[in-house]
Amino acid sequence: MAERLSARQAIALVSDDFRELAPPARETEPDGPLGWEGYDASRARAAERTGEQESVVCGTARVEGTQAVLIAFEFGFLGGSLGRRTGDRLEAAYAHAREHRLPVVPLVATGGSRMQEGMLALTQLQRVARQSALTRAAGLPQIAVVRDPTTGGGWATLGAGADVILALPGAQVAFAGSRVRPADADPAAYRAEAQMAAGSVDAVVRPEELRATLGLWLQLLSRPSTAAVAPPRGLPTTGPATGSGSPTGSATGLPTTGLPITGLPATGWDAVRRARSPERPRAEHYLDSCFTRRVALRGDRCGGTDDGMLCGFGEHDGRTVAYAAQTGTATRPAGYRTATRLIRLADRLGIPVLTLVDTPGAANDAEAERQGVGAAIAELFGAVAAARTPITTLVIGEGGSGGALALAAPGNTWATPDSYFSVIAPELAAAILKRPPDQAPTTAEQLRIRPQDLVELGVVRGVVPVVGDPDAT
Repeated sequence: MAERLSARQAIALVSDDFRELAPPARETEPDGPLGWEGYDASRARAAERTGEQESVVCGTARVEGTQAVLIAFEFGFLGGSLGRRTGDRLEAAYAHAREHRLPVVPLVATGGSRMQEGMLALTQLQRVARQSALTRAAGLPQIAVVRDPTTGGGWATLGAGADVILALPGAQVAFAGSRVRPADADPAAYRAEAQMAAGSVDAVVRPEELRATLGLWLQLLSRPSTAAVAPPRGLPTTGPATGSGSPTGSATGLPTTGLPITGLPATGWDAVRRARSPERPRAEHYLDSCFTRRVALRGDRCGGTDDGMLCGFGEHDGRTVAYAAQTGTATRPAGYRTATRLIRLADRLGIPVLTLVDTPGAANDAEAERQGVGAAIAELFGAVAAARTPITTLVIGEGGSGGALALAAPGNTWATPDSYFSVIAPELAAAILKRPPDQAPTTAEQLRIRPQDLVELGVVRGVVPVVGDPDAT
């Protein structure tokens, strides 16, 4: 079991200058609104044991230089449960954050709603959800730190409802509390690590690293900008290409060696071979060259992750830029949903977006269909189309049909010399046209998929120069 920190200990993990907000006053009732016998005595014992008057402590603090509103739960006070006075404090904390334009950081450890207050306790979740929604609409980030345990309505509102979720190692993080789960349930499924694997938590962070990690997130998400990102320069291929890097490329039996390293591809098939070359720089190389610091947004919040789509926020030329980057694999439904989550969050916070296109296409296996790949792509198309924040796209490798186009910014897409963009893979186009496999190069030429062809067709704005290329302007 993870160490259970008190509210004050959790605050001390992330800041040294916490200033508590004055709690709102509420008229007291003997044994609470339901007249639950012994409720007053239970609260008195909890107060004596913990030194707190309620299950949450709210205030302001500077976390690694960024001022924020902290909401720390005291699990020792009736299991960190939510009652009406808890709701009063949470509402006041969110209102203070909006009034002073501060991000909100819930440090959550709760067993859920307070039984001694019945449905009046449960309805506090609606109050919390409303305050979170108002804060979201105000363009302020919410970053939750989930501690042990975070269960019930507290997880379903303050935790899972946050923009970014960090978890302490080994923490119980689940909607179902330990006493209401099926007897044969796997305990590991209710831990922070399992939630991260399922795409519901962005990172599991050790206590000694929490302050720096939270501070970086707060800094990056609190710097809006209205200017679009310039497309990055292309990165050079480090050596001669030795293969197609793709089963569809090698299936033709055509030569795939001896590819040029600089300059534009001479033919459509040259463009395909260069984009599929294992020597070509991938998304990680571009992200490392673009950002001095970056943090990863992980998971689609629907039970899935996709390592083929890298999403997050980074520091580029002194400002924050969001990124969504394909890594060269077929993109899964979870990847599209994670990118949609990233773009919508960046749009709400006023942060420009850089997308890197590199995929042979969307995953087309039966499991992808069961997971709703079409709907996931549609959501991403919609998020890009509706975004008010500027989006810049660079095609760094394969641009495979709609699975690649969904990530591309209309009117602000660029290409590297080692890329192509096509309505369909040349081999598949040849197959549909009932041509033999060796006609794939001819078909690639007809499709006009080279970077320079895309510029001429108006599909991309231009071909970016390559770093270190003496012919680049």
